[in-house]
Amino acid sequence: MGKKAQRKNAAMDLFDSDDDTSSVSSSSTMPSERPGMDEVQVHKDVLLDQSLDALYEKRSSTREQALASIVDAFNSDLQHEFVEKKFATLLHQCLNCTKKGSTKETALASHVIGLLALTVGLSDQAQEILEESVTLLSQALKSGREALKITSILECLAVITFVGGNNAEQTERSMQMIWQMINPKLGSNVVATKPPPAVITAAVSSWTFLLTTVDRWILGPKIWQEVVTYLSTLLEKDDRSVRIAAGEALALIFEFGTLEKFAAEANGSANGTTVKEGSVSQEALMHMRGLKSKITNQVRDLSVEAGGKGSAKKDLNTQRNLFKDLVEFLEDGYAPETSTKIGGDSLQTSTWYQMIQLNFLKHFLGGGFIKHMQENEFLHDVFNFSPKKSRGRGSSDEKKLFQSPNSALNKARTQFLNKQRMLAKNMNVGHYAATVEDE
Repeated sequence: MGKKAQRKNAAMDLFDSDDDTSSVSSSSTMPSERPGMDEVQVHKDVLLDQSLDALYEKRSSTREQALASIVDAFNSDLQHEFVEKKFATLLHQCLNCTKKGSTKETALASHVIGLLALTVGLSDQAQEILEESVTLLSQALKSGREALKITSILECLAVITFVGGNNAEQTERSMQMIWQMINPKLGSNVVATKPPPAVITAAVSSWTFLLTTVDRWILGPKIWQEVVTYLSTLLEKDDRSVRIAAGEALALIFEFGTLEKFAAEANGSANGTTVKEGSVSQEALMHMRGLKSKITNQVRDLSVEAGGKGSAKKDLNTQRNLFKDLVEFLEDGYAPETSTKIGGDSLQTSTWYQMIQLNFLKHFLGGGFIKHMQENEFLHDVFNFSPKKSRGRGSSDEKKLFQSPNSALNKARTQFLNKQRMLAKNMNVGHYAATVEDE
């Protein structure tokens, strides 16, 4: 009995209203062991430890409530101290929940795993999260049918790859898994199943989010043509959220300037020579120009749609605004600029890839978005954002950890920032229309 009984009783007291056993706090988090801490913070820490303990309970509803409590805790504060002590336990318990849990439990556990990755940031732990999770998440995607379960797993996979993927192969692997949910390739004995709009939307958004992190030359010209062709068909779907997601993906691809360049350079890039006016390259160029022309017409129509497809007025306005911005980008070469209030600061974006990253993380973090943008070092690096609230903050140990030139975190941070600068440099921002005309 001893500690194990104490932990079980504490967890049941917190999450099982039908249990009348007396409340017993986890022995590792008794307030008396933490002198000098604010009582409210101590209470929060106790609740978080009890929530973790409750993930061992057999009753699914108890685990669901515990996971919801953990999500709230990670949204309201960056739980660095808790993660430092309980990282492995939390990760593996959440993975267990994705294997055996209900749809709601799997969705919540997936969300916690994503929040865990954002909390640890650039670190070996983030890579561990990705490698430990990817196989289980892949299996859950294949076996899942419920939209809530699948969309949560897709978003989790995107986030943990965004944070923990330190090479192109890891990112491509996740993107391929996600693309299978958008456009599944069927075997001889597989019956086609049509994914619901919510799944297609989540899959396209997650895939696009990861596309913001890859070198545009990694994917070959044939794959790009297939992707753009399929995204074009999604612009014709009845569901407005699907059309919006496809529009954002196409905007990013056009911002890359990949289609025209691949058409002109596909042959030459394979052997490192200058592209010749060969028939294959010319055919590809003609195909891609025709595809771009078709998409431009589709985008222009969607930017002035009067209604009929879809229903919600808010979604209609979102669609019109997105596709108006895309029309302007295709015609004049300028991406939309956005400004988001973060406390007393403003976060500016001036490229499609920045805006897509911001929107995806804002959606994933929900109520925790402002808190994380104010205090999460990883997100500060992603958006090159330095809020007033975080300037000069942090303990001496934290500063030493990040500022030491030999620290693993600092090296990872430098590598990430260099990658971000390279991606930004490769974008044809502000010059897309001119580039197309010149070719």
